[in-house]
Amino acid sequence: MKKVVIVGAAGRDFHDSLTVFRDSPDHRVVAFTAAPDQNLGETGDHVDRFPAELAGPDHPDGIPIVPESELEATVEEYGADEVVFSYSDVAHEDVMHVASRALAAGADFRLVGPDEMQLDADVPVLAVDAVRTGCGKSQVARALADELQSRGRDVAVIREPMPYGDLTEKRIERFASEADLDGLTIEEREEYEQHVERGHVVYAGVDYAAIVERASEEADVIVWDGGNNELPFVRPDLHVVLADPLRAGDELAYHPGEANLRDADVVVVNKENSATDEQIETVVGNVRDVNPDAEVLHADSAVSVPDPDALRGKEVLVVEDGPSLTHGGTSFGAGTVAAERYDATRLDPRGDAVGSVADTLREYDHLDRVLPAMGYTDEQVADLEATIRNVDPEVVVAGTPHSLADLVDVDAPVVDVTYSVSFHDTTPGAFLDAHADDLR
Repeated sequence: MKKVVIVGAAGRDFHDSLTVFRDSPDHRVVAFTAAPDQNLGETGDHVDRFPAELAGPDHPDGIPIVPESELEATVEEYGADEVVFSYSDVAHEDVMHVASRALAAGADFRLVGPDEMQLDADVPVLAVDAVRTGCGKSQVARALADELQSRGRDVAVIREPMPYGDLTEKRIERFASEADLDGLTIEEREEYEQHVERGHVVYAGVDYAAIVERASEEADVIVWDGGNNELPFVRPDLHVVLADPLRAGDELAYHPGEANLRDADVVVVNKENSATDEQIETVVGNVRDVNPDAEVLHADSAVSVPDPDALRGKEVLVVEDGPSLTHGGTSFGAGTVAAERYDATRLDPRGDAVGSVADTLREYDHLDRVLPAMGYTDEQVADLEATIRNVDPEVVVAGTPHSLADLVDVDAPVVDVTYSVSFHDTTPGAFLDAHADDLR
């Protein structure tokens, strides 16, 4: 029996463990590692053990979760035979650094492919994901879910896991009302809130076999709204992948985004209204090189604010989607676009940043006059709130896909920036008409 260490970030790693290894007579998962630059980090406020209730009868004490920096020591301690890499939005070079560490420690290195980890649903599955974090996949997922719902389809949206807290309690999560979102982290609300506002039922959690079964009972079509650039956990009947020309070239440089690109039925080149012709041509050329059969669509990310005069000429603090700025590597988002459009002066939060916010700004030095909405824990939300108060802007421009004002108490008014996909060459309705056979 092979002893396995899964290198992860509280998401795909748990999924691989449950679907591929839990009942395998040939494997035993002896430990997980937690990535330093994703979600809660290596030593964040998360559980240090995958619970026995989920790990299975061979693990009465659960499975330990240790920092990724301790990978070599963990391989040695447990006599591991194999290291499995199971998290997303990682440069190819960085994946191979982990592989080299595993090999030097004496273990095999492995990536689990879709044939093993993807689940089959009893209803059609439309998967929407991306080549990087922050490409705008949720804009497209929301638009297509809206259109399906308007046609009388019962839609269940399944999100990639964000199982912060008690993993047993979060085995199956269902969100259908504003009350269901109470107590969630900023990152969870960013992904669930707008779906729920539109009347979409959202499922997430830890045990995706049970989640897919539950969603299939409730809906007649599933929309997979993927996190980061992860492979879909559910086998898609139609696979739509977003690419971002503002990071042209990244579509071939990150794991598993390149795998998504190569597997896509449809590639949407988004944010073209903010990109140059050269950037767009680079992305389209790369798509054609690696997936010549994919349908390529072009789209803008349309940014709007309810009252432009609330921003015009003001001193503002821009708060953007946290994961897109950090491990997604973007330098700005919709909030920055809105501030510049309406001639607002963006304030620099670095000198006034507090605690975990200050640490994040130091770590990600590509950020310019923008504040990432980091909020995985109550402490991080408190640090975010204190930072905003210290900067003391006239207006807070919230480019995050949730209502920031509901979670922080600050003196300045918070103006929410909305953004949606605007296709050049189709509409959500025409797109679904063209692919109706895939989703019957």
